Amino acid sequence: MDHRLLEIVACPVCKGKLTFDKDSQELVCKLDRLAFPIKEGIPVLLETEARAMSMEEGR
Repeated sequence: MDHRLLEIVACPVCKGKLTFDKDSQELVCKLDRLAFPIKEGIPVLLETEARAMSMEEGR
């Protein structure tokens, strides 16, 4: 994941910062506890495509 991209993308729900989870290949919003998939190298920043994270994952 290009670090320059991380500087400009934001969570579509709260407009907060996203972090890259290398192991699961997802962009994570810790505030909303949502994980957005990256499919074929392209972040899918749709709330309907996001995975809800458990309390333990969101830490």
